[in-house]
Amino acid sequence: MQESKNISCIIVDDEAIARDVIATHLAKIPHIEIVARCNNAIEAFNVLRTHTINLIFLDINMPEISGISFAKSINKDVKIIFTTAYRDFAVEGFELQAIDYLMKPISFERLLKAVNTYYDVYASIETTTATKVDPNDFMFVRADRRMIKIDFESIIYIESYSDYIKIHLANETIVTRETISAIEAKLPNKRFLRIHRSYIIALKHITSFTNEEITINNTALTISRSYKKGVLEVLEKF
Repeated sequence: MQESKNISCIIVDDEAIARDVIATHLAKIPHIEIVARCNNAIEAFNVLRTHTINLIFLDINMPEISGISFAKSINKDVKIIFTTAYRDFAVEGFELQAIDYLMKPISFERLLKAVNTYYDVYASIETTTATKVDPNDFMFVRADRRMIKIDFESIIYIESYSDYIKIHLANETIVTRETISAIEAKLPNKRFLRIHRSYIIALKHITSFTNEEITINNTALTISRSYKKGVLEVLEKF
């Protein structure tokens, strides 16, 4: 077996929280070395002059020099995963042969998929279970002006509530301004199930079910018609 080697990367984003989120995700992936976290393209240029970099996690909407302009000016041997809050640049990003184009907020699962694509296509390493790892066991959500860590194990069910969602835990309920679909993308699908446009449940907390509803810790939740077929297929495997 060929010995695995580290992939040297930098994170380029003018938002500190965005850099921290990506760095936290990357810390969970073996053989990734974060060489620098750059606030702008100029800082990134300086790093590229003094270090050998394999992969850049690159924001697009940055002051002075945009991520697109920066990508056009660097050595094409350095691969790029774009990270952005804007869909408008997706076509141009892929025309630059980017590995992937990640929309913020970026979940660990989505970032892991992009990194594994880099491994598969470009990295000269053996892609074993030591390289491809499972998602972590938590996520962060914004509530009360803070980023709050929520362990997947503690989630009972999630409920959409107007422009917000409620994440029901064993001892408390976290309310965050987020779409239920965005939260769904952060969850490991082997442990959670969308049963309604307004509900996601933790499979381990199901106490009973019928063709019409699922009971979670004495709370009955309706299975909607549009989700029923997929839900019942999962429940039949119990």
